[in-house]
Amino acid sequence: MKHTIVWLMALAVIMPQISNATGTKMSQDEQNALAAIETMTMAFQNKDLPGVMASYESPATIVFEPGVPVTDPVQMKQIFGKMALIDPVFEYPAGHEVIVNEDIALHIAPWSMTGKTPDGQNIAQSGLSVAVLRRQSDDSWKMVIDNPHGGQLLSQGH
Repeated sequence: MKHTIVWLMALAVIMPQISNATGTKMSQDEQNALAAIETMTMAFQNKDLPGVMASYESPATIVFEPGVPVTDPVQMKQIFGKMALIDPVFEYPAGHEVIVNEDIALHIAPWSMTGKTPDGQNIAQSGLSVAVLRRQSDDSWKMVIDNPHGGQLLSQGH
């Protein structure tokens, strides 16, 4: 027992602390909400469409194109399937900001994506992800609203 306590204390000291974009240590709820985003990102990069769709509540709203929210799950899956053809690789260069209030979380993160069209042309895109998540009855988090074009208004100069 004594060795277990020493081992746990040592682990706590050497384990990296998960922090948000401002360097503040994230709460367990914030970490769990972020894990839902990261799980969806990995599923998408791995072309795991059931895994992608499992990251969303039903119903959910996704803004695949600025100003065009999609709520139909069949259409969402079709769009994700077409997007997966470019072999997307996502990065969050500035980190993530996660804000939790009880069972609702807000995720904000600049992102960049690279990929290739089926004919071999390179693609590069970037944006600001703004997603709203809700805690589920099993304590997991799922997205309710996902807008990867949240910075659109900033680029319009308003």
